[in-house]
Amino acid sequence: MEVAPVHAFGGGGGGGGGGGGGGGGGRGGPPGTGSGGRELTLADLNLPNVTKEVRELAPADAALIIEGIFADVVTTILAGNGFSYTVPDRSAANHMYVEALDRIVLKDRVSQRTFANASTVRKAVITTRVMQLVHQLLRKNIHTSKRDLFYADPNLFTAQEESDAVLNDIACLVGCTRTSLAVVASDKGVVIGRVSFQEAGDYIDCTKMGVGGKAIPPYIDQITEIESDAEFILLVEKNAAFTRLSEDRFYNKYPCIMVTGKGQPDVATRLFLRRLRDQLHIPVLGLVDADPYGLKILSVYMSGSKSMSYDSANLTTPDIKWLGVRPSDLEKFNIPEQCRLPMTASDIETGKALLKEEFITKNPAWVAELETMVNTKEKAEIQVLTHFGFQFITEVYLPQKLQAGDWI
Repeated sequence: MEVAPVHAFGGGGGGGGGGGGGGGGGRGGPPGTGSGGRELTLADLNLPNVTKEVRELAPADAALIIEGIFADVVTTILAGNGFSYTVPDRSAANHMYVEALDRIVLKDRVSQRTFANASTVRKAVITTRVMQLVHQLLRKNIHTSKRDLFYADPNLFTAQEESDAVLNDIACLVGCTRTSLAVVASDKGVVIGRVSFQEAGDYIDCTKMGVGGKAIPPYIDQITEIESDAEFILLVEKNAAFTRLSEDRFYNKYPCIMVTGKGQPDVATRLFLRRLRDQLHIPVLGLVDADPYGLKILSVYMSGSKSMSYDSANLTTPDIKWLGVRPSDLEKFNIPEQCRLPMTASDIETGKALLKEEFITKNPAWVAELETMVNTKEKAEIQVLTHFGFQFITEVYLPQKLQAGDWI
């Protein structure tokens, strides 16, 4: 198979128009790597006022912890004291960004869910019910979807958002990853390109998945024996752009693995990307819209989401490089004015808010690009490149940026 090697990765290139990270994200360790190449953990930093990081647990171990929680509940009830759950507070104010780890972590504030309190009795009941359902799954060693969990007791859960939120709370309470609770989301993410692996005993070759690619399974623990000759991972925001790249077999000309979460990524896609990065030790390049929401999606992959900050150690992939589409590309590639979109007031407000986020401010090249976006009040989608031809993205735009090491 003939390929075009991406020489820029080995040379620590100049980061193109941004003047930032360049090829430095190559095959070396990411930020937050300690001595001997071991990645730093929250425990290593010994920070005050943060919650301990959760860990992956076997079904039997997670079930045993839930049984211990229920035993404590029974003991307090028999003593005539009712019962209450002490749950880590996952509200927006109870998070912090840790630069040494390059991700969001959960702080140590907690809330009480007391059965005898009118304001918290409903949450206490829902927490008890969801834990009971999860315990059944763990003891039977089977999985279910979040939607199925909701339908297990729709008279109690008024909306799926209720059971979804409590599921995250229980993961915090038990001290395990959400995937350890045997409840998963439906397939969303897709992978294609130069990678193969075993999935529940079946051999999967992602170069032979047609144009649509291979759905990233919700049971990431069933993926083993990952092998690849790729030089990088191309993380694509939108499925439309991903499909265009797939149809042209871009991964054969430039040996890579292509992943998309089809917009805001699900847990499985984030876990899978992290697994690929950790096991293959190759850089991740992001291809997103040149708008604040494209950057917010990159931030979820890189630094985590506030709703699941308790599991950011497993869900985040630090040091993703911003390949494109960047605001500076609009001038560099002579994108016509009529193809650019005016930013709305909400876009501008979001952009200004992002300029205050620590994951942005630590990278001057990202700040410069975002300031350009906010000041010009212009944004653009990946599809804007189609103005120059349907294959411009695969034959001109990406090849030029990769060969020049034009990422930040």
